[in-house]
Amino acid sequence: MASNSPNVNTPFVVLRGVSKNYNNFNALNNVSFEIKEGEIFGYIGPNGAGKTTTMKILVGLLSDFQGEVFIGGYQVPTQKEEIHKLLGYLPQNVAFQEWRTVNHALKTLGKLSGLSDVEVENRIPEILDTLSLDDVRYKKISQLSGGMIQKVGLAQALLHDPKLLILDEPLGGLDPLSRHQFKEIVIKLGKQGTTILFSSHILSDVQDVADRIGIISHGKIKQIGTLNDLKSQVGTQKNVEVRLSYASEKWREFKSIKNVYKVEQTSPGRVLVNFEESADEDQVVNDLVQSIAKLGIRIKGITLLSPSLDEVYLNHVQEGEST
Repeated sequence: MASNSPNVNTPFVVLRGVSKNYNNFNALNNVSFEIKEGEIFGYIGPNGAGKTTTMKILVGLLSDFQGEVFIGGYQVPTQKEEIHKLLGYLPQNVAFQEWRTVNHALKTLGKLSGLSDVEVENRIPEILDTLSLDDVRYKKISQLSGGMIQKVGLAQALLHDPKLLILDEPLGGLDPLSRHQFKEIVIKLGKQGTTILFSSHILSDVQDVADRIGIISHGKIKQIGTLNDLKSQVGTQKNVEVRLSYASEKWREFKSIKNVYKVEQTSPGRVLVNFEESADEDQVVNDLVQSIAKLGIRIKGITLLSPSLDEVYLNHVQEGEST
């Protein structure tokens, strides 16, 4: 999806050669990437890959690292005050004092973010309305479900209208409807110009919201690009699915088509035709259509299938395991 920010080509977040060690463990190893202004950047990788460490460096929770980090032109961690005004952070595990009401918690956190009393009073109802949390404003945190607490966490991150939003596994504990609403909010914020770094173990959620995706494994960036970029870089077979109008054994003849190396019937009336990455997909599809015509088979449709994000992810992560 394309962001609508007018400054979409301006890097808002810059990491150059960032490394972080915990005793003998190399959490980040020479990590470099940029996030453009108004871009939603999906950050994926296995547990312990370095995602949370990256985010903690960006928000100033870790200052002992090698390399350079800039947010909005300000250097991390030396210009903390300026950066603090620019970013909102939703950590993986949201923690609120349970005896507080939602309103009380947001008031306190809003003031800590530098908002005046008047600004806090105006922003709380606006944010709660945006997140459909109006009815819990005066409830205690202890009365809320885990998913609701997660949404309150997003509310505190958005209170001061940050230019950069850092979301570490933000969809944990959310039911399907809340997850959908959360993603819609993220997409809307990106379109309004908010720069967003979004990590999740749920790859389909990253695929739904991200303009670009970064894959990290063992503290190293494996690949960065749009979903289509990442798919095109995976050296895998291409597939064409042929949907037949009626069951027929003539599909076996597809095996004789040039560059086709495997044909299988996945279910009655559905045939998967595999061909090599190096083959011209347009030519293969053209040859397939001609073969179907000669065989006199009636079909409902032909679909060229590309690798899923899951396949792309596994390709790079497994590659990292073998090195």
